[in-house]
Amino acid sequence: MSATKKIAVLGAGAWGTALALALAQKQHELTLWSHSAAGAATLAKTRRNDAYLPGFDLPAGIHITADLKAAATADILLCVVPSQHMRATIETLRPSLRPDHILISATKGIEDGSFLRVSEVMQQAAGQTINIGVLSGPSFAQEVAQHMPTAIAIASTDAALAQAIQKQFSSPTLRLYTSADVIGVELGGALKNVIAISAGIVSGLGLGHNSAAALITRGIAEITRLAVACGGRPETLAGLSGMGDLVLTCTGSLSRNRSVGIELGRGRQLPEILDGLHGKVAEGVRSTTAALGLARKHGVEMPITEQMEAILHHGKSPKTAIRELMSRPGRDE
Repeated sequence: MSATKKIAVLGAGAWGTALALALAQKQHELTLWSHSAAGAATLAKTRRNDAYLPGFDLPAGIHITADLKAAATADILLCVVPSQHMRATIETLRPSLRPDHILISATKGIEDGSFLRVSEVMQQAAGQTINIGVLSGPSFAQEVAQHMPTAIAIASTDAALAQAIQKQFSSPTLRLYTSADVIGVELGGALKNVIAISAGIVSGLGLGHNSAAALITRGIAEITRLAVACGGRPETLAGLSGMGDLVLTCTGSLSRNRSVGIELGRGRQLPEILDGLHGKVAEGVRSTTAALGLARKHGVEMPITEQMEAILHHGKSPKTAIRELMSRPGRDE
């Protein structure tokens, strides 16, 4: 693979924009695709994404488009659309996909109903065998856009693909580690959002640092149980895309999932909280039910996720949920 490539970032939200800014440091031929023609026109005119990632100028070398077919002329398609829109996006792309295309998922989530990981959704929607990798790890868009040092994982069952993306994407401020454990990397990224909502609830209820530490620790335990049941490796969940991403999202002030939990803990209702995000996505809200469905499919106990699902979708009191978690029967760690 040559030193620079044609790369299309599909999805012009905060994370997609941040990744485009990071990749612009490598002199790639870059395209940023927005699903909205009006949004693409605004980005092209102002060279700023004030709706999702304000305060950053898009370099002149980043081409902006709302034409998905045009974006598909790139060699690498970095897919950053919300998980609920991934299937439709790839299905639309299908006629333009080539055997030599590389698709990289930078979206964290589990599909409703099918309980498929995002890369599985992409493979299925592509309708053909396609080269797919997964990018995940502790990474706030704001900090990546500011070129603050960040380390993430690139996972693929094809070691050469992972190594190629590592070389293409790495920069002085973005360090990529390769992994062959797509399942572990992907589930770590998806499930940590659920735990982050619960960590936010603990903060919103004013329950202190002891509670938060217990929740994070038990959270990684149930994430690991499910990932291993699905074929992932336990050591992956101790790494960047597991514990690293979980700690960041559970404790960082820039975490949307944690912020949703804080407001729930303070007594606000979910629809009101989501309206206040102004179109930004807190993937944990959507992923919770699917995560629980996947856990039941594999016979895995996930008590924190169960309580989050009851709070988010069945109106359960956060105080009651925390009390029930604390009063569960004793067990070995």
